[in-house]
Amino acid sequence: MTVGAIIPALNAARFLPDVIGQIKALHPDLRILVVDDGSTDGTADTARSAGAEVAVHEINKGKGEALKTGYAWALESGVEWVFTLDADGQHLPAEMQIFLDRAAAGDVDVLVGTRMAETADMPWLRLATNRFTSWVVSRLAGTAIPDSQNGYRLFRTTVLEGVELKTNRYDSESEILVRLARRGARIGSVPITTVYGDEESSINPFVDTGRFFRLVFMLMFTRERGRP
Repeated sequence: MTVGAIIPALNAARFLPDVIGQIKALHPDLRILVVDDGSTDGTADTARSAGAEVAVHEINKGKGEALKTGYAWALESGVEWVFTLDADGQHLPAEMQIFLDRAAAGDVDVLVGTRMAETADMPWLRLATNRFTSWVVSRLAGTAIPDSQNGYRLFRTTVLEGVELKTNRYDSESEILVRLARRGARIGSVPITTVYGDEESSINPFVDTGRFFRLVFMLMFTRERGRP
């Protein structure tokens, strides 16, 4: 099994050496792409120094666009499976093996991390939002996705081929799950640890909530290309 990892990054220079270092220590053959999405703190140079491959967006285009760049890299690189994980240390590289062990069973194409088994430390507003959006995304996808907003994921790379995403911010993470499910991809979940650090979230609760509902409306009235 050949494996890669996509790390979208915006001003994440202080986190990346540790994140990349942990991945390399645990999975030395795993290829890592950091997508620097318009950073101003030397994120790209830091990622290269830590041993990652780097793609640079000269201006900030949004997490969705960073992921699209990563998906294209995964398809071109020929890796069989590709992770997505955040740059700020909230997703533990030590838990990659949980995903890989589950994927080895051969009955899934996508795995999404879930924090829903341990929510005691999760802020109540985030918990309520996650439960609601996960319910909506699950309905649209036609399959249960307990923590649809979780960016710690593992994809069978071939399922990404031909997927056309219309969004380019955080809403892309919901869109790709729905579109893949509608194309027949088998989506499962694995439990992961909830980690909160001192980083500031880039999510704008009003703007990004509006984007989510716009996505829901769009998906309600569209079908994935190639499906009857």
